[in-house]
Amino acid sequence: MDRTVIAYVIYLVVSIALTVWVARTLSRNGRIFLADVLRGNEKLADAVNHLLVVGFYLVNLGFVALYLSDDDTVLDTRGIFEALSTKLGVVLLVLGVMHLGNVYVLNKIRRRGVMEREQVPPVAPQDWVAPSAGA
Repeated sequence: MDRTVIAYVIYLVVSIALTVWVARTLSRNGRIFLADVLRGNEKLADAVNHLLVVGFYLVNLGFVALYLSDDDTVLDTRGIFEALSTKLGVVLLVLGVMHLGNVYVLNKIRRRGVMEREQVPPVAPQDWVAPSAGA
């Protein structure tokens, strides 16, 4: 079997396994964060969590597939490791950037929700006061 094909197979197996592991980890641990962002609405948090996981899979597996091809032919075992380290390193960086992007957007949504909750007066207004002439 050609060494380039061996490198492709190893790259695909490891990349897909890493993508699935990261997606499951983010989904499991991000559910609590989503529930807080969405003010305790568990059904909406589960739905958003599922949509984020699907999007995560689509983007990352699409990137893994696009990044599969290589112009260089792997000639020896050292070449396999060099090709794999470069490809897997880039995949890991993309997974990390995707994770940070998700957390950033959700944190922005959460902050906006906290600000909206803080703007509600603690006591309902009881009377209206006309502005004074000097003000």
